[in-house]
This record gives sequence, C-alpha cells and structure tokens, in this order.
Amino acid sequence: MRIPVLFGAPDAGTADAWLVETGQAAPYGAYAVPLSLPVPALGHATGCACCIPLGPVAAALAAMFRARATNAAPFFTRVIVLASPAGQEAIRAALSNDVLTSARYRLDT
Repeated sequence: MRIPVLFGAPDAGTADAWLVETGQAAPYGAYAVPLSLPVPALGHATGCACCIPLGPVAAALAAMFRARATNAAPFFTRVIVLASPAGQEAIRAALSNDVLTSARYRLDT
C-alpha cells in the first residue's frame, strides 16, 4: 500500500512524517526530513519542470522510506508536506513522473 502525501494537515498526529522545504518550520518533536530545491534559472517560471529536477524530492522521499523500513525513523502512515508553491509543484511532479517514488507514495487529495 502506497503512503499518502498531503500538503499541510490540520489533523496531523504522531504517526505522520514531515517533508519540510528550506524556510519552513516543522512541528517540534516530529520526524521531519528537510528538502532543498535548486534555484530556478533566470527567465523561467518558478517551479517549471525544466528548472526543478526530480532529484531532491525523490532523494528525500527515498530517505524517508528507507528510514521507515530500517526502523531508523518512527513508523509513519502519512507524509505531511510544508513547502512553497514551487516546492509543492516539484513534489507533485516527482509523484507523477518518478517511477520508484510513485510506487512508494501517492498524492492524497
């Protein structure tokens, strides 16, 4: 069963992990993995597919999955995302375009 990914969650609990973009603050004491996106090239829209490679998102989500599988992190049932609009778009792109990421995670609407 794929792990749901949500953008912000007012009902977040202890069974949730957090994917937190640089500049956002994770809840105190929560299991959180940082996400740093590359700076987009000049002349392109912020968050466009050509400027934000899937690498950092896929790597962060893979690290979360690996930590969960090896008990290096608490067992989580959802991933809550704290990210800018560009970060959210990069995460959506990774979930729809990266085969391994989409095999492990799904966007929860």
